[in-house]
Amino acid sequence: MSEFDALWIEADESGRKPLPAKWNKVTVDQLSEGDVTVKVTHTTINYKDGLALAGAPGITRKFPMVPGIDVVGEVLTSESDRFKPGDQVILNGYGVGEVHTGAYAQVARLKSEWLLHRPEELSAARAAAIGTAGYTAMLCVMALEKYGLTPEHGPIAVSGASGGVGSVAISLLSKLGFETIAFTGRTEEADFLKGLGATEVLDRAELVEKGKPFGKERWAGAVDVAGSHTLANLLAQTNYGGAVAACGLAQGMDLPASVMPFILRGVALLGVDSVMAPMALREQAYRRLVQDLDLTKLDTLSETIKLADVEERAAKLLKGQVRGRTIVEVE
Repeated sequence: MSEFDALWIEADESGRKPLPAKWNKVTVDQLSEGDVTVKVTHTTINYKDGLALAGAPGITRKFPMVPGIDVVGEVLTSESDRFKPGDQVILNGYGVGEVHTGAYAQVARLKSEWLLHRPEELSAARAAAIGTAGYTAMLCVMALEKYGLTPEHGPIAVSGASGGVGSVAISLLSKLGFETIAFTGRTEEADFLKGLGATEVLDRAELVEKGKPFGKERWAGAVDVAGSHTLANLLAQTNYGGAVAACGLAQGMDLPASVMPFILRGVALLGVDSVMAPMALREQAYRRLVQDLDLTKLDTLSETIKLADVEERAAKLLKGQVRGRTIVEVE
């Protein structure tokens, strides 16, 4: 196609701050450089996508930009030996939607070294439902497993349980035999979370304020998407020899914590990065997702919208009004 629809973000007069996103007709030549062009069939909305569309500082770092950090689609043209027209591919992260034009368009031009062949076991819609959030959840679970945690060690706490990372993490942990304690600001979603496998659902309010530097042991480990006081409180209440996998900063990028959990209980803080994770780790994560994610539960926690509705949906996500995962169909 010579022209196609894209959500387009340009900079203000300073060249540093984003103007409100708008729909444009663009050509492939207006996209970032890459050796593979992809017809985007599906994408999703992550917290970072919501921030980009809201004009949050530090997210969109190059202009003009097509936001959208997850691409699911079909190869149109390829200069790489790894891909040929018709191949079904996935991309998560690598700065796409931030410094390299991304998924909220009918076509994306990408670098072949960033692309994964979509597993045959995953439909395009389910791959989008997983997206960066689900893939990050898998990386967190793998980090806890690598540290040595097993169901016998005790429950795993999950912050932001109603969101993308949290809901997939609960589903994964449950299938692997772990008890899970789901923390959410939407306790009315308790039945939904228990349906995903949560053993207990608690109000996040007990984590979001400044707490004791050293608390009662309550869980063997945790998956945290919030940072700030939430992460500090999770660390303070982790069992001896436990670990917390941290992958987000929804509450804040600070960590107002004490060293006491580290030096008196041997608790570990495991940093999880999904954006620049090496390809071998990504491939392992997707093999595990195919093996360990209950796809029926994935369908339960997912909702499908059209690309034209992505801005409205992203605004709701930032307000905590979206549960689970959003599949975006690109026409």
